[in-house]
Amino acid sequence: MRRTFRSLRSFNYRVWAAGALVSNIGTWMQRAAQDWLVLTQLTDHSASAVGIVMALQFGPQLLLMPWSGLAADRFNQRRLLMVTQATMGSLSLILGLLTVTGLVQLWHVYVFAFLFGCSAALDAPVRQTFVAELVGDADLSNAIALNSTSFNAARMIGPAVAGFVITSVGTGWAFLFNGVSFMAVLTSLSFLRKSELRPNARARRTKGGITQGFRYVWSRYDLRATLVMLFLIGTFGLNFPIFISTMAVGVFHTDARGFGLLSSMMAVGTMSGALMAAHRERPRFAALMLGAAVFGVGCTLAALAPSYWLFGAALIVIGVASLTVLNTSNALMQLSTEPAMRGRVMALRLGVALGGTPIGAPIVGWVADHLGPRWALGVGAAAGFAAAIVAIIALWQRNVDAGHRGLPRAAE
Repeated sequence: MRRTFRSLRSFNYRVWAAGALVSNIGTWMQRAAQDWLVLTQLTDHSASAVGIVMALQFGPQLLLMPWSGLAADRFNQRRLLMVTQATMGSLSLILGLLTVTGLVQLWHVYVFAFLFGCSAALDAPVRQTFVAELVGDADLSNAIALNSTSFNAARMIGPAVAGFVITSVGTGWAFLFNGVSFMAVLTSLSFLRKSELRPNARARRTKGGITQGFRYVWSRYDLRATLVMLFLIGTFGLNFPIFISTMAVGVFHTDARGFGLLSSMMAVGTMSGALMAAHRERPRFAALMLGAAVFGVGCTLAALAPSYWLFGAALIVIGVASLTVLNTSNALMQLSTEPAMRGRVMALRLGVALGGTPIGAPIVGWVADHLGPRWALGVGAAAGFAAAIVAIIALWQRNVDAGHRGLPRAAE
């Protein structure tokens, strides 16, 4: 147990984690409320509209990828985080006021999803690489996993609370709570002990600094394989708002509370997967391969589930698998990358994992609308199995290369 939570020995990490937990609960409240608002109040159960919102929210991860990564490598990360967190909090408050006053329209949600996505695109690589400043490389893998544990503990709490708030006082109040919750992160950032931070190496201003990240990743077959896997699962598999909302409404005919409970059940799996990752001494590529395969199995089980509770159980399996893929890829890529390149490599990782959503979400939404939610889950299952095949090929290539050099064959 002590090994699992070893990063909490750091004062700065404890303060950061406390603020992040509060903010993460608000974030998951907003995500659930946003999906419910679009699906049941602004449209007539249109999964395609939910897909468009997802595309607008995650598309900036891909569009701004070169600049967001360079900013993470070049500028003071703590100050940059304060700017991005304050911006996202303000956007949530404005959307909440529009919703509470009854003025919100579908195009409003589209615009705010895009603006929120632009802020998050700049925030994400900074936030991920900032962890190394809090704990150093020795506990980096553990801190990444504990961050995911916090994020998914909030995922278990936030949608369930959102469901209660929506049915009790209205959707807009979930957005308002999220806006206020960003104050927790801003407060934690202001309370950090600057003398105990371990600043990452800053990138120098050089010609071609933006493209350096692309060249660096292309020169590494292990990084290339990881990004291909993330593209497949991120584009066609991580469309949980579509999967859960369409199954909840269209197949099991549940209300907002039942929808929120399904999201929380999935969070049980994701939090379990994060804790498993935190307990590992170091990330292994074989775990990445296994996670992709189990993701495919979980989506298959969810697509075939005959009842609400069996569907929820399948979501737990999907949650464990998805966190195994995301956490392992994060730790592997950060620990194997030069410190001055981490921001750009993480921006590429996030751009590939989330930036494919503008492609995949509308496709999956169309499949859900025209063929049914179960077929949409089948698309996610195919993505998981395809990613596992990519991992098998990469491990085979590693063994071939090791054999040519007379080195022991890779077992991880």
